[in-house]
Amino acid sequence: MRKLGLIAGGGSLPVELAAHCEAAGRAFSVMRLKSFAEPTLARYPGLEVGLGEFGKVFKTLREEGCEVVCFAGNVSRPDFATLMPDGRGLKVLPGLIVAARKGDDALLRRVLDEFEKEGFDIEGAHEVMGEMTLPQGRLGKWSPTEAHMADIDKALLVAREIGRLDVGQGAVVCDGLVLAVEAQEGTDAMLRRVEQLPTAIRGVAERPRGVLAKAPKPIQETKVDLPTIGVATIQRAARAGLAGVVGETGRLLVVDRDAVIACADELGLFVLGVDPQGRL
Repeated sequence: MRKLGLIAGGGSLPVELAAHCEAAGRAFSVMRLKSFAEPTLARYPGLEVGLGEFGKVFKTLREEGCEVVCFAGNVSRPDFATLMPDGRGLKVLPGLIVAARKGDDALLRRVLDEFEKEGFDIEGAHEVMGEMTLPQGRLGKWSPTEAHMADIDKALLVAREIGRLDVGQGAVVCDGLVLAVEAQEGTDAMLRRVEQLPTAIRGVAERPRGVLAKAPKPIQETKVDLPTIGVATIQRAARAGLAGVVGETGRLLVVDRDAVIACADELGLFVLGVDPQGRL
């Protein structure tokens, strides 16, 4: 198995991938993105790098013998005026600025192109760690009722539509009413907004209603930016009074799956995988 270079942003996904590689005996090195990566990743081989230090990253990956790279974790869109690129980064920066004007997916694609030009193959998080994506059917002990199905269909429709417009990946629907859509703030912030809505139009702990749906954008580079849920997503959904979370089979990453199942089971939420046509 080829040695992996893990380009680590924020959140628990890079931590889980690093632990998986260590347990599986796969050689890897972690490029920890400054101000984003979790401090615990410092225990692994690698180094901390800034967003504009392309030359430093390429040189280190080669010295470490990495042939493939995996991008994982949260990274906010940078303020290009404040970046401190190295020599290689200076060559890349103009193209990144142009790509960023076309949307996040164009920006990601440009970054991937630079790594591929340097001879590195790209591996998705779901390829590094098998069985990380949402399976078809329920995940855990709770299932949606017939009353939830219309909300599931509409939430997925809205999530896919805002994805087509390169807006976001998620939507919340309750009793047919769209309560929120995800944009640059991310899923957790969107769910916090839902928490603040009047209880007349959303569920509560005693009577959960509505669903969160997440779906990848049609133009999305799925090797680096599949929609993701984790324990925090389930907890936020419960606080927002939702009955469940739904995503497309094989196209939604579930970080720390056992903990997600345990949390959803305890809080009474269903987690559901459907095929692209919405079938269970």
